[in-house]
Amino acid sequence: MILEMRSYDLLPGKVADYERAFAQGLEHRQQFSQLGAFWHTEFGPLNRVIHVWPYENAGERDRLRATATKPGVWPPGGTDLILSQEAKIIDPAPFSPALPRGPFGLYEIRTYTVQAGKMGEVIKAWAGLIEGRVKYSPLIFAGATGVGSLNQWIHVWAYKDFAERAQVRRDVSAAGVWPPACSQYYTKQENMLVVGASFSPLH
Repeated sequence: MILEMRSYDLLPGKVADYERAFAQGLEHRQQFSQLGAFWHTEFGPLNRVIHVWPYENAGERDRLRATATKPGVWPPGGTDLILSQEAKIIDPAPFSPALPRGPFGLYEIRTYTVQAGKMGEVIKAWAGLIEGRVKYSPLIFAGATGVGSLNQWIHVWAYKDFAERAQVRRDVSAAGVWPPACSQYYTKQENMLVVGASFSPLH
């Protein structure tokens, strides 16, 4: 499986308008493949929406996207609200779970840029600790970019709310179960706190 993560920066104050336009075309689009998630930022770069689409492989992605195109329906309206767009293809790590559905509340998207040639070391370090970490809060997915901005390690965690996130981060540190000892391979770390749109499978 691969995940396509598409991030759009919108005109200030236009997130709700873009979400309405996106939702209008979604029934048609999901005849071909299912949306994995649709979030907008609360903390981090504001006025940004992120949508995630799972596919079996790159060939299926190209075929389904081409088939889904229908003038006036998909791609959805609201293109006049978009300032910039970015797409990444993510290869999930061996321990990454199947993309879930359901209400979790708050999601944290963390993007770590990794030294060239060291992604395998990062995945190995994470694999040794992940079983203990997910006892505290769910991992939505974790993987490395194969297309787009390269050498990025992207992981998404779910929490009920801001308070639970803060408590979990304190607890895992105090218990010594997290983080993995591989920070020497990171060259940059970023995060976003996001919430799901009403139509998102993850909200």
